[in-house]
Amino acid sequence: MDTYIVILTIIGLAALGMAWMPSISEKIKISYSLIYVLLGIMLYSLFNKLLPLPNPISRNEFTVHLTEMVVIVSLMGTGLKIDQPFSFKKWRVPFRLIIITMVLSIAIVALMGWWSFGFDLASAILLGAVLAPTDPVLASDVQVGPPNEKDEENVKFSLTAEAGMNDGTAFPFTWLAIALALGSQTGGFDFGRWLLLDLLYRVMAGILCGFLMGRLLAYLIFYLPQQRKFVVTKDGFVALSATLLVYGATELVHGYGFIAVFVTAITLRNYELHHKYHKKLHDFTDQIERILLAIVLILFGGSLVSGILDHLTWKMAFFGIGFVLIIRPLTGLIGLIGIQLHIKEKLGISFFGIKGIGSFFYLAFALNKAKFNYSEEIWSMVSFTVMLSVIIHGITATPVMAKLGEEFSEKDVLK
Repeated sequence: MDTYIVILTIIGLAALGMAWMPSISEKIKISYSLIYVLLGIMLYSLFNKLLPLPNPISRNEFTVHLTEMVVIVSLMGTGLKIDQPFSFKKWRVPFRLIIITMVLSIAIVALMGWWSFGFDLASAILLGAVLAPTDPVLASDVQVGPPNEKDEENVKFSLTAEAGMNDGTAFPFTWLAIALALGSQTGGFDFGRWLLLDLLYRVMAGILCGFLMGRLLAYLIFYLPQQRKFVVTKDGFVALSATLLVYGATELVHGYGFIAVFVTAITLRNYELHHKYHKKLHDFTDQIERILLAIVLILFGGSLVSGILDHLTWKMAFFGIGFVLIIRPLTGLIGLIGIQLHIKEKLGISFFGIKGIGSFFYLAFALNKAKFNYSEEIWSMVSFTVMLSVIIHGITATPVMAKLGEEFSEKDVLK
């Protein structure tokens, strides 16, 4: 059989299945991410002679671009569906999760990588930077619903906003690992350049580009049609077009495109918070995201039976379990100290720090920029941790979120 035709058939079947998967997932109380990973394991176990090896290490550039596309589409959809108006006060929980929880997670994981596994500093920091951010792609089960559905419980809102924000704010630490790896090869590390360029400039450029592009899009979509009788657009693909435009333009000026896309979505949404068009924009990005996600999850499942875990030791496996069940929940609770939330809400926010496609992107991106001494070990550890997150969170997310939703209504939203 022609391999290309087999691949097309599988992609078509996987994408078609995604049309029903959210409803099926809701009924069986299991995340469709877990179902698609299991499907990938089954397909590559049965048809391994027909399908090309899904090795993210040997196909690193393809991995970078595929995961990059999934993440940026997801970031646009994530920003568009948040009903909570932006303000530093109302968004203080996700800001704490970024500033305290994420940074603390990076530090703890980097220390363990260096001390427990003998990694060099660059590899240890890379491991922390890759695992710390939560994922906007696989976290749909713990996020708010589509725009204007008033799905604003504290847990869902906090996890949604955190996932949107930290997929860009983890980038400076990935660049730190890259700079250290390059410095070890050339004999020098320029901390000032990292601080000024990779941390300050790139973050600020991402925020500024996202805000300006969001305002421009809001002006074209909402202001001109209402105030100047300009042509009205009703197409949902505007969201995807804007995603690619904003991401590309920001990267051209060396800003963080992930940050820019999310800021654009938030800016656009806040301009006309209750406009019905936001739902059409979100629905289009959601459909594209699910198609791409189906492909990535099947490839990930295939990689699990094709050698990506070959360098995993028992010690590394216990670390992955500890990270999902102890490190993320503990750092999450530390980040929420002083916030007036019920302990059950704090536990929900802390526990559901889902890991996924964003981690794969950061790792592949870093390996595309510099040579790391423990790249294969890191791939095995990250893949195992993501697999654990898919299993544990995939089974518990739906029932736990339903229980929290019943107990803490919209009236209890943090002000």
